[in-house]
Amino acid sequence: MIRVLAVADSDSYLKWAAGLLDALPPGWTTDLAVVRTPIAPSQDQILAAVSGTRLADAPPLVLAARALRRAAERFRPDVVLLACTGPVVDALAAAILCDLAPRPVFVSGLPGISVPATEKAWLYRSGCELFVVHSGREVGEFREIADRLGGGGAVALARLPYLDLGGRVESERHRVIFATQAKVPKRREEREEVLLSLAALADARPDLDVVVKLRARDAERQTHNERHHYERLWNALAADGRVRPDAVDFAAGPMHEHLAHAAGFVTVSSTAALEAIAQQVPLLILSDFGVSAEMINMVFEGSGCLGTLKDLAKGDFRQPSPAWCQANYFHDQAASDWIQRITDLVDQARAGTLPPARSLLDGPDHAAARRRARLRIEVPPKVLRYGYRAKRRMRRYLKPF
Repeated sequence: MIRVLAVADSDSYLKWAAGLLDALPPGWTTDLAVVRTPIAPSQDQILAAVSGTRLADAPPLVLAARALRRAAERFRPDVVLLACTGPVVDALAAAILCDLAPRPVFVSGLPGISVPATEKAWLYRSGCELFVVHSGREVGEFREIADRLGGGGAVALARLPYLDLGGRVESERHRVIFATQAKVPKRREEREEVLLSLAALADARPDLDVVVKLRARDAERQTHNERHHYERLWNALAADGRVRPDAVDFAAGPMHEHLAHAAGFVTVSSTAALEAIAQQVPLLILSDFGVSAEMINMVFEGSGCLGTLKDLAKGDFRQPSPAWCQANYFHDQAASDWIQRITDLVDQARAGTLPPARSLLDGPDHAAARRRARLRIEVPPKVLRYGYRAKRRMRRYLKPF
């Protein structure tokens, strides 16, 4: 029997962790916790993240760093899955959980589309023995980075856990779902263009309910900061008379439940596009703002799903190319090797023959950054915010005239 403790720090990583735990062999024992940080999910976000998994009836608790350490000591995991943003992964592996006994295998990875692979993602997770990604292309790109930079452990392939949450559900399909992404597009004007096109679709197709699926409400935190929140922008457009206030609905909750009623799906860049494909929902990936690494949509080149805001206003949704699906995230489950790799690593750790992964962030050059990361998980967020405000005020006070 293998014992796996998963630790998440934000909504997207929590959803990924819950899904991966669900995919483990039935005889394995699992536990899941959320480490307290400034981006920790709200209770509603936690419930949405674990919906559809075996953790839905026992959602995880949010724990301070010391409480997490005590929980790990009691649980005595063979494997610690660090499902967190990069700096938090490094801080947990290098400081908070580094000397657990017996020594666990540290596993990390990325919760969605990771094309192109980045050195930064590898650097922060190089203190882990296994790095999990979700397509053959991603495995190849990260192995190239690993060979070039060194550090870390093996790169493993897993099927994205969100893709198997019940499959297609036969129900009345009358919604168009727009999945938001916190990072892109960045400019307010671009986001307003998206909302205006959604409003045009709602006016042209009264038979459809147009829904903006939010990752977080305006007051909630998420993995990445969202400067121009769509619901706030919509309210401003409605106040200016540029859209009908009731043309578009805004909703949170589990994506798979929204997709069960979807006749079409649209996004600028979101892993939820893969969930739509899995449920056979026609989709549209907006290319008006560019197709690039910065827009996090390069992977959809060649999919047949790229389109424009004009296509959105007409309700022109597409089905992806089967060849693209096979090469990107929809590989045969038999190709996934992450569970076997974990098993082999645990056997080595129990035999005392597993060398620890070498973090590329060890050493004095990264000491200050590590201290800042530890502050985020060891100091209560409210206290941390007060500290940041005081620091900014002091800088302004000391600024020379």
